[in-house]
Amino acid sequence: MAAKTMIEKLKILADAAKYDASCASSGTSKRSAIGTAGLGSTEGMGLCHAYAPDGRCISLLKVLLTNFCTFDCRYCVNRVSSNVERARFTPEELVRLTLDFYKRNYIEGLFLSSGIIRSPDYTMEQIVEVARSLREDHGFLGYIHLKSIPEASPELIEAAGRHADRLSINIELPRAEGLRHYAPEKSAKTIRAAMGNVRSGIDANRGERRSRLVRKAKPPRFAPGGQSTQMIVGADGSDDMQILTASTSLYGDYRLRRVYYSAYSPIPDASADLPPIRPPLVREHRLYQADWMLRFYGFEVGEIMEGGAQGMLDLAIDPKLAWALVHREWFPVDINRAPRARLLRVPGLGPVAIGKLLKARRSAKLRLDDLARLTVSVKKLLPFIEAADWSPGVLTDSAGLAARVRPPAEQLSLF
Repeated sequence: MAAKTMIEKLKILADAAKYDASCASSGTSKRSAIGTAGLGSTEGMGLCHAYAPDGRCISLLKVLLTNFCTFDCRYCVNRVSSNVERARFTPEELVRLTLDFYKRNYIEGLFLSSGIIRSPDYTMEQIVEVARSLREDHGFLGYIHLKSIPEASPELIEAAGRHADRLSINIELPRAEGLRHYAPEKSAKTIRAAMGNVRSGIDANRGERRSRLVRKAKPPRFAPGGQSTQMIVGADGSDDMQILTASTSLYGDYRLRRVYYSAYSPIPDASADLPPIRPPLVREHRLYQADWMLRFYGFEVGEIMEGGAQGMLDLAIDPKLAWALVHREWFPVDINRAPRARLLRVPGLGPVAIGKLLKARRSAKLRLDDLARLTVSVKKLLPFIEAADWSPGVLTDSAGLAARVRPPAEQLSLF
């Protein structure tokens, strides 16, 4: 068989990386080019787009080092028993490819993952070598996100954190029993231990950099963008209540920046106990909305799930609106007097709009026209707020309110 060209490898390994949703670049700090020979979108295979805290869209080369894998995770298209075309980059090839794309302004960084080859330690060594060479041999100042292998040694995870802006370790499935069933080579305990090591490394590095004793010679940053993880939705039968409960635990125990939710994609030659079709993408969207409610709106999992049924979020409306329909006694909320925590419960109002609202009401009583300049969803707000010139009256308690805010049912097409 003829050796594959770089383009052929890229086509295979970029496509294989598309199943990983945890491609994000928020939360890091810019690397300075002072005193170094430093280097720095578009469409095309292997590119993913992420957003920095300042709103910039950052393009990353998203690729696997290899899609060979000794593990046989039944939900994974790259499992050892899968009949897919295989390819593998050497670390030198991937470094050259990253630099070439970077110099052409196609990308601003690298998202690198891999199947398991030989052993977890050997694979992690290869991943770390790519990042090390980019940073130390070529003065690469772009963003690097490395997918860490939890079975690898803590020393290799630590080495990865010295070169990467962000590390991520996939929890894979929400429940430990699901992981044992579908991925017997993996262990929930091992994954969580690796996450704990990353958190410890981040905390220790932050403390060292703040110490007065090392102020003149601060140690290099360790994963300044923190760590994230990914959960597959719809593969093992976990309901939304179980998924959000697992996410809450992960945020609390390991201070994750993000939990990403990836709808299960059916794969060729899948086992009979895997779903034949993927879950609706709107379920993934609702989980992200619920995730934001947990992190930024002060909701608990139990509150969010009150608007659903049988452990599942309502797919027809967003979870914040579903909660409001169950708790009409909270409303209407006076936008000129309510505290921030109460405003966060109003459907259609987010933290940014509330910040503007709180500032604006210091100087004048807010009317609906004023609110329209702060948010685009005034119509959605009407049943739940009071303003200087508006009161919903009986609208909030109307028996037909739920039907009014729900989208009309769609007729299924036969074609």
